Amino acid sequence: MSPTDSRRRFLQLGIAAGGAFCARFAFAAPAAGDARFVFIILRGALDGLAAVPPCADPDYPRLREQLAIGAPGTSDGALALDGQFGLNPGLSFVHEAYAAREALVIHAVATPYRERSHFDGQDVLESGLIRPHLSQTGWLNRAAAALPAGAVHGAELGLALGQNVPLVLRGPAPIASWSPSRLPDIDEDTMQRIADRYASDPILSQRLAQALVTDRMAAESPEMSSTRPSSAMPRPGAARYIETVQTAAGFLKREDGPAVAVFDTTGWDTHFNEGGSQGQLTQRLAALDAALRAFKDSLGATWQRTVVLIATEFGRTAAANGTRGTDHGTATAALLLGGAVRGGRVICDWPGLSAPSLHEGRDLRPTLDMRSVIKSVLRDHLNISPRKLDADVFPDNAQPYLADLIRA
Repeated sequence: MSPTDSRRRFLQLGIAAGGAFCARFAFAAPAAGDARFVFIILRGALDGLAAVPPCADPDYPRLREQLAIGAPGTSDGALALDGQFGLNPGLSFVHEAYAAREALVIHAVATPYRERSHFDGQDVLESGLIRPHLSQTGWLNRAAAALPAGAVHGAELGLALGQNVPLVLRGPAPIASWSPSRLPDIDEDTMQRIADRYASDPILSQRLAQALVTDRMAAESPEMSSTRPSSAMPRPGAARYIETVQTAAGFLKREDGPAVAVFDTTGWDTHFNEGGSQGQLTQRLAALDAALRAFKDSLGATWQRTVVLIATEFGRTAAANGTRGTDHGTATAALLLGGAVRGGRVICDWPGLSAPSLHEGRDLRPTLDMRSVIKSVLRDHLNISPRKLDADVFPDNAQPYLADLIRA
């Protein structure tokens, strides 16, 4: 990254610092053992029955009709998992990670939310509470505040990268920010006048200084100074994902870098023309999959102490609708992957897709609370005490912890 690029980003961040800090990625300081945790939010309600098709369930092809993904071994069929479930053919890297025991598939999972509003569903997913609009803080911010003594390596507890701080990271734990800039270059003289102008403002001058420090971190990282992906992307849409995850990896690899990242993506609301093995949803999953592969490659050895959780606000209907898509549902699938994951398994108490088994006669019925997954990872990977998790991070959740998600 050139000095000019650094100045350009510094100016943008400094001006933005007068308002709320923003993020598409959000970071918190390293936990004990330098573990890394990445939370990827798929906004729009991912179709879990398409991402992880229950190929052995006889009601699946009947309900999905032309949207059904074939069993492993068939033309354009799913990637084989455990004999009961397959993986969407767009998720080739996730399948490789599963085979390497670095990915867990979690199915029939949901938050406590049982309505069908994206806004409210995302609020519950990110707040970690039982109903929407109960809190202005998110479970990851509360978890960051509960990191064990000695886990914080810098003056700032968190770092946000992007345009908006998601609810999951809002709260009292201090958050700095960094964002790519598209502003024109700014010369040294202009930068000095800006710094002088705000020197007497203790809040803004501090945030300008924090922005410069963060930008220096970016400048010192090879991934951050050269995040332009190859023009030969494997799938449409992968380039923007890859550029972002390579930027995140540059921060996460640093010895004094952040330990927790939040990355959100949109476009998972597939009411129309969802498609099967070759449809638009598979293409979108393939773009995400390519970014996950690039993320692992960019992290290098840091991958071995990383956990990535991929989740969405709710699932979609068991049956296809009249516009070759699916409507808002309830339970869905989630993924855990990374070198620190004890993978190669599907975690699921499968409720089935027969008519009596469906939630409200239309949705996959949830059999696992998403908060059990999250708090188990926070306990076993980031070493946050169950007392703090139960009292502060998920105060209204009595769901049990899950064992053996993380390598010992």
